[in-house]
Amino acid sequence: MRLDKYLKVARIIKRRTVANEACDAGRVTVNSLPAKASYIVKEGDVIEISFGTRQVKLKVTSVKEVVKKEEAVDLYTLID
Repeated sequence: MRLDKYLKVARIIKRRTVANEACDAGRVTVNSLPAKASYIVKEGDVIEISFGTRQVKLKVTSVKEVVKKEEAVDLYTLID
């Protein structure tokens, strides 16, 4: 699954266009490397996102195309 779609499905970022813009601006890294929105997310990847002054670091535990709102938290685990 594409990185921008994963961020939306996991409800980390509310809209896919915003996720796409964050990737283009270089605010998203996967495994410590800058990632494009088209990066294919795999289980075990570590994603870091910069929201202004706040940093979010998470590990991908599952990749699913369709997820209910309550199950979205099960797709990743927060680090730090």
